Amino acid sequence: MKITNRLSWKYVRDEIHHEILSGRYGPGDRLPRDADIADQLNCARSTVQRAMQDLSDIGLVERRRKGGTRVHPEPVTRATLDIPITRHEVEKKGGRYGYQLIMQEEMSATRTVLAAFELTSPVSMLRIEALHLSDNRPYMLEDRWVCLDTVPEIRDVDLKIQSANEWLVLNRPYSRCDLRFYAISADQKMSEMLGAKIGDALLLIERSTWIDGAPITTVKTITTPGYQLLTSS
Repeated sequence: MKITNRLSWKYVRDEIHHEILSGRYGPGDRLPRDADIADQLNCARSTVQRAMQDLSDIGLVERRRKGGTRVHPEPVTRATLDIPITRHEVEKKGGRYGYQLIMQEEMSATRTVLAAFELTSPVSMLRIEALHLSDNRPYMLEDRWVCLDTVPEIRDVDLKIQSANEWLVLNRPYSRCDLRFYAISADQKMSEMLGAKIGDALLLIERSTWIDGAPITTVKTITTPGYQLLTSS
């Protein structure tokens, strides 16, 4: 009986990635079969498949059924953004995290929210507004809607203590995420909440998530002037 190594798919992915970046396999070249790579690394074939899927997701390889895997002829570099826990983000920057729940209320989703979730029928959701702080200063304003059909247990979470951002990241995995970035001008409310001047340009991050087609949450986070977003791959 063959005993395979318990290699992580990330290790296998990085090994294949290195082979491509080193020039061993160039654009358009066919890569070895998953089974052959598994034999070479003495790991499970499913591990190789997971690694290849990730390389495909970032645009480095293309996989075709019965056509094998090739290095993408025009490799695309894509930055990967994980959904951050705002508390960790603040603390990583050396700040002292704080949080204020502004409001939470069950209500019918607005047309804009239904459109974000690609829904057509009225749905009752939990709306949450909260302010995240760094060293007692405004850091990020959050306007969130949570689908109660998908996440009914959030009713039992004390959102005065734990932010919906942190609870959802830790308890609700997602299979799809839509992400948008754009600038808006600060209005009166944003000026008061974030300490900005009316008319200041602010970064808005809009994010919606689903699990197997069922909507989880859609949120707009508005950042303070000077906020910087860093991603690496």
